Amino acid sequence: MSETTRTRQKRKKKFQEIHEEVITTHVNADFDALASMLAASKLYPGASLAFPGSQEKNLRNFFLNSTFYLLNITKIKKIDIDAVKRLILVDTRQRGRIGDFSRVADRKDVEIHIYDHHPAASDDLHGQVEVIRKIGSNTALMIGIIRKRRIPVSPEEATIMCLGIHEDTGSFTFSSTTSEDYEAAAWLAAQGADHNVISDMLTRELTTENLWLLNDLMQSATTRMINGTEIVISKVITDEFVPDFAVLVHRFMEMESLKVVFALAQMENRIFLVARSRVDAVDAAEIASAFGGGGHPQAASATIKDQTLIQVERSLEALLNSRIERRRNARDMMSSPVIGVGPEDSIDKAANYMTRYNINVLLVTDDSGLLGYITRQIVEKASYLGLGNRKVCDYMNIEFATVHPDAPLKQIQELIIRGRLRILPVVENRSVKGVITRTDLLHILVGNPLVPDALNNGKKGGSVVRKRNLSGMLKERLPKKVVALLKEFGDIADALDYGIYLVGGLVRDIFLKFENLDVDIVIEGNGIKFAREFAKNHTARIRSHQKFGTAVIIFPDGFKVDVATARIEYYKSPGAPPIVETSSLKLDLYRRDFTMNTLAVSLNRRSFGTLIDYFGAQKDIKDKALRVLHNLSFVEDPTRMLRAIRFEQRFGFIIGKLTLALMKTAAKMDWTDSLASRRILSELKLILKEQDPINALVRLKEFDLLKFASIHLELTNAIKHLLEVIKEVIAWYNLLFLEETVTPWKVYWYGLTSELEPDTFKRLTHEMGAGGLSCRGKGEQTLMDTLFRFDGTDYELFALLRPHDTEMLLYLMAKAKNERMKRLISHFFTQLKGKKIRINGNDLLKMGFQPGPSFKKIFERLLEARLNQLTQKKEDEIALVKREFGGLRISKSRSRELN
Repeated sequence: MSETTRTRQKRKKKFQEIHEEVITTHVNADFDALASMLAASKLYPGASLAFPGSQEKNLRNFFLNSTFYLLNITKIKKIDIDAVKRLILVDTRQRGRIGDFSRVADRKDVEIHIYDHHPAASDDLHGQVEVIRKIGSNTALMIGIIRKRRIPVSPEEATIMCLGIHEDTGSFTFSSTTSEDYEAAAWLAAQGADHNVISDMLTRELTTENLWLLNDLMQSATTRMINGTEIVISKVITDEFVPDFAVLVHRFMEMESLKVVFALAQMENRIFLVARSRVDAVDAAEIASAFGGGGHPQAASATIKDQTLIQVERSLEALLNSRIERRRNARDMMSSPVIGVGPEDSIDKAANYMTRYNINVLLVTDDSGLLGYITRQIVEKASYLGLGNRKVCDYMNIEFATVHPDAPLKQIQELIIRGRLRILPVVENRSVKGVITRTDLLHILVGNPLVPDALNNGKKGGSVVRKRNLSGMLKERLPKKVVALLKEFGDIADALDYGIYLVGGLVRDIFLKFENLDVDIVIEGNGIKFAREFAKNHTARIRSHQKFGTAVIIFPDGFKVDVATARIEYYKSPGAPPIVETSSLKLDLYRRDFTMNTLAVSLNRRSFGTLIDYFGAQKDIKDKALRVLHNLSFVEDPTRMLRAIRFEQRFGFIIGKLTLALMKTAAKMDWTDSLASRRILSELKLILKEQDPINALVRLKEFDLLKFASIHLELTNAIKHLLEVIKEVIAWYNLLFLEETVTPWKVYWYGLTSELEPDTFKRLTHEMGAGGLSCRGKGEQTLMDTLFRFDGTDYELFALLRPHDTEMLLYLMAKAKNERMKRLISHFFTQLKGKKIRINGNDLLKMGFQPGPSFKKIFERLLEARLNQLTQKKEDEIALVKREFGGLRISKSRSRELN
């Protein structure tokens, strides 16, 4: 560094101020950003407020004309960046949108607090405090915190904050507006917000210059059809910067009733992009972020340097072509392959297929191709008339229409609606590729999730549903290495031409914001082959189960991924183990227990992150409703009753009215003599593993379900009280932070079975698959009696309790009525169990002792002395060994020979 540079920096530092705590927002700040900064200043009273760059014209005029001196904004050039210790970011978390403050974020000694409502972006910062939620305005997010903390605001402050909410929600007209925005604005109005000021600031009269620019936007607009979506792109050039360009684009969109607009403006030496979208297929924020900008799916912007208008336009078109899903055709909409029968098959066989797979129509095919179809009504009528042994071809419908896989939605719609078709086979070269049902088309047209009415049974494909991309949520909620792994899975599946999906509790918990890293993958193809293909280039072991088409990928660090072939299950009798066959994603999800567990996320490269919701899971999760997928769900698998209660308690859900009625009906059946009782016992173990299982056990008692695990199990008032004491004892033990952790469910199991006979306890524990538990019986009572009368040394107490596992001792501590017995067990854990002697085997060798059984005897004696406080340091232990075991030592010469 030159002397001139050093001198310049010193001179600059001289005029800078020390601000250790700074609140800032994004460049080109708007009213929501300003209001969020003001709200943050209420949460951080000692922090300074600073903009990282320029503001919108209306915002600058606000500062010039307003008497709201209370904002006390500090200019960034007056802040010594190197002195900042805490950076509070509001209305953004993107590194590229906070100007010079990005240097502060890179320092390890700086604490970062983030309050933002924008979707995740690739250059997002992370902080020690993060409050991030999808909501219409960031101000409303912060108002929620202010209200919770009961922080007062003045009428002037309320006005500014309310102005921010109005601007970012379009005065509550934007689709991103939530109930929280309304509630926050209502509360601010109650605090004295001046709506006359708000109205004046939001009213933006167009100048002559604005009108000319708006006319240029309209004249230059061109419409492009990109993958079936109509996109309007407009571009203008002006010598001077127009601060209200975004307002003009919005006016243009309203005047022309456009769905999607991308406006480019060359101003001075930069290109400004303003994006607006009213369709799910086009994410404005995703496109803007590719240019270094940001925003929301409905509204976003970016500032582009060092590119020409033509270059930006070409890049924009390329992005739109790659990011917007192509127009749907029959190949996208069909379910495949179909479940069918041959013309020579019997009516009885067709009826069996319809019951097994829960479908209403079967295609009839042979080697020559499609011959016709037969419906459930015909099959049931034929069976009623005693024609079950007759051939399907005798009664099948041979008049049908078909479409090619490339047929567009319009053609499919005309065929099904005008022809009143139940199903529409998709055929190519006389081969049936799939089928589109009447229900499929209905839900595609109204945009709702589909019900399981497709005739699919295995490979890639599935009916189209309303889709949402979760790529940002995956990046936000999952570790980077897991997201990278999911993308790699997608690449391998693409190479094998398989469909691949992330399913199960992990997808559900992403919405519920529960921590979960149990990765479950479903393959439309061969799951075991996929797992083995992955293992070829990775240091991972594969454990497969050929019967079920499943595999587990086990990584060196113990991380596991469950891989399953898409399958369907049916049951030969209530409560029996399922019969498994290869299926499609949709039928695989249909076999699951509750709607909330039927979400899937595509991992194939082309559709990575796309959420698939066939059964309305998102709505049920939002409504906190627990529902089964069909009315025989609990009959097929009784363990689902226990699972319903477990999920009800864990997530705070409400069991749906129909589901509750079905549970009560199933609870009246006798499962005790079937294989279901063992599976119920395993499910009971999962309930005991919950953070607080007591309420779930109470619910099991309400439904009289414990008897299905064992007729001997009962939740009496005494046992319930014991379990509550066990909960307190476990909490006490955890607060000790000892090296040896406790397995809480085992303690609860000891408590729940405390009144059982020893043989019954042993049998149930074995059936549960719970190894490593202490036996019950006379030994337990003897130990309790010994503790009750105990009057020995610390070592004798240690020797008494050492053989028993931690869980058993905590159970006994909870069960003990005598406070002295509780203190003895407590003393064992806190003062005795962790104690170690100070000398080791090497020390004994140096003292001339020969390795052998004597070592164990010496160590035990040393431990006794240590616990009874007869030795305090290592020298004391050496002296004790020499004094009590000196005769066991060998001569020094012999010791040298041995060494």
